[in-house]
Amino acid sequence: MKSVGRKSLVDAVIDELRREITSGRWPVGEKIPPESSLVRTLGVSRLSVREAVRALVHAGLLATRQGDGTYVTASDEASVALTRMLADVADRDVEEVRQGLDLVAARLAARRRTPADLEELRATAERRRLHYEAEELKEFVDADIDFHLCVARAGHNPLLLDLYTTLSTALRDTILADDMRHSTTDAHQALLEAIEAADPVAADAAAQAILDV
Repeated sequence: MKSVGRKSLVDAVIDELRREITSGRWPVGEKIPPESSLVRTLGVSRLSVREAVRALVHAGLLATRQGDGTYVTASDEASVALTRMLADVADRDVEEVRQGLDLVAARLAARRRTPADLEELRATAERRRLHYEAEELKEFVDADIDFHLCVARAGHNPLLLDLYTTLSTALRDTILADDMRHSTTDAHQALLEAIEAADPVAADAAAQAILDV
């Protein structure tokens, strides 16, 4: 971090602390430096640091533990806001939006996937298939979510990936509470093959087939 000029104070401190979080220098789960250290590093008053920390706590990026310190709880304020909103939204509504993102992700993945993306997709699809055949529900759900996240990641659209990740996290308990009766390996294999072939039309059809099961 760099020393903060006198003319911006709290807003400048907020920007500096946010930058440490979003850059990953302060990863989620890590305790941030103590107030005295931040005061020395930033060259501002304790009051400015306290107000900045309070603002980031309110934003959902930090959480203060009494007698312990302040910890990073998230790295993206947009995801925090979306997660808070989802708490009051019906699972059905969340699932409908995620299904729409599935189609977009499949088409983008077919157009933009890299060799590294394909390697990750193949490995995750195989893990998903093995857990499906072994009827290992928890492991299957984890692999199923990971597979679809890999598809979204292969689309190389950061906004789509952030939205999809947040929605998938919100739906995980709902998916786990269900069983594997409505799941399939054939359609997922077809999606993988369409992405491998760089065929967005086939990828769209395969993604739709998964949703129609």
